[in-house]
Amino acid sequence: MRKLSVISLLVTSLVALPVAAHHGWSSYDNDKPLTLTGNVVEASYTYPHGTIKLDTGGKTWLAVLAPPSRMSARGLSSEDLKAGVQATVEGYPNRDDPSEMRAERITIGGKTTELR
Repeated sequence: MRKLSVISLLVTSLVALPVAAHHGWSSYDNDKPLTLTGNVVEASYTYPHGTIKLDTGGKTWLAVLAPPSRMSARGLSSEDLKAGVQATVEGYPNRDDPSEMRAERITIGGKTTELR
């Protein structure tokens, strides 16, 4: 019985790791909305959140997007996030990192996708 308890504890710990690693949204300032337009330099369509690096001409921003499953369900594929495409991202800046934002919506090719 003791061996089963140890295995259960181990499995529970492994399942909880991704949740513990996930950051909260409190590190973003909802009182300072941003709208940025630029060219995608790099994109990641991975869990827990997709990301893009957006060159706005004077600065490169890291925009934290939604999880890939949500983006896909709302019609935003990894192909849409190719380097070189122009994107407009609306969201909120990170309180501690002046080059990072949380994206609430993204517009590419005239199509807007809600990310929240």
